[in-house]
Amino acid sequence: MKPIVRHAALFLLGVSAFALAAIAGAQAPAYPTKPIRLVVPFPAGGATDILAREVAKHLTDTWGQSVVVDNRPGAGGNIGSELVAKAPPDGYTLEMGTVGTHAINASLYSKMPYDHVKDFVPVILVSGVPNVLEVNPAVPVNSVQELIAYAKANPGKLNFASSGNGSAPHLAAVLFNRVAGVEMVHVPFKSGGLAVQSVLAGDTQVTFSTPPSVLPQVQAGRLRGLALTSRSRSPLVPGLPGMEEAGLPDYEISFWYGFFVPAGTPPEIVKKLFEATTAALAQPEVGRMFAREGTETAASRSADEFAAFLAEDAKLWARLVRESGAKID
Repeated sequence: MKPIVRHAALFLLGVSAFALAAIAGAQAPAYPTKPIRLVVPFPAGGATDILAREVAKHLTDTWGQSVVVDNRPGAGGNIGSELVAKAPPDGYTLEMGTVGTHAINASLYSKMPYDHVKDFVPVILVSGVPNVLEVNPAVPVNSVQELIAYAKANPGKLNFASSGNGSAPHLAAVLFNRVAGVEMVHVPFKSGGLAVQSVLAGDTQVTFSTPPSVLPQVQAGRLRGLALTSRSRSPLVPGLPGMEEAGLPDYEISFWYGFFVPAGTPPEIVKKLFEATTAALAQPEVGRMFAREGTETAASRSADEFAAFLAEDAKLWARLVRESGAKID
């Protein structure tokens, strides 16, 4: 090949490569290029909201695009979750889902506005958190074993408060009743805050609550913490034993928070969300903030690992819903 012809051929190959790169770039646009909405399907000020806002702040710093928290409470989280399920699958609508919205509700509600498996892509597990078992200080017990003995000696006289029929705290108590062989009476409220208030007032005597909502009251002596619902102690909640140490080794239940996007969201966007959230959760200040709320960062190693965890976890909650007899039409 003559030099000039060879150079022309190389030029054409370069042009072709450039064109292909341009096409590839067009097929995989930069992300994000505009603000992202992070839907929290519960009221502002709760644990889900607090953790979501902390992560959103770091994602905003990473991307230079605002990640705006949008609280859409109602129907046990179904209203906000439905909004996300029906949003365009373009990566600009994200949900901070929970064990309620993506495990419990499917068994609890007779009619669901979304399918928690088919309508979402799990992105990443954000946090895992045990509950605190606490009582009103007027109840004459100082340990889990004393609570069990008191409940057996006074059947039907201990009332436990929850954030509603079929809520995670309700089902935590259902499991406790079964494992401990006691019969505490369920008193449902419309929110976790109201449930805690009822125990503080002495209208009910026992509840299972997320650490952020009760640690200040426990530390101030207005509530008496007996144990964590995890099997072991946690350095994040000093002074409280896990259930194995408390004498109930067959009891363990924990809650979680995680990010989800609508089904059909491109894998490359899911990957970017996963990587950016993993980096945010690795920041020391995020870990410290989560610790102040009595929880810890718990990033899954991949989106697939999170999906596998969800499939197994849903089985436990479905069984507890059946045992509770709870149903919402």
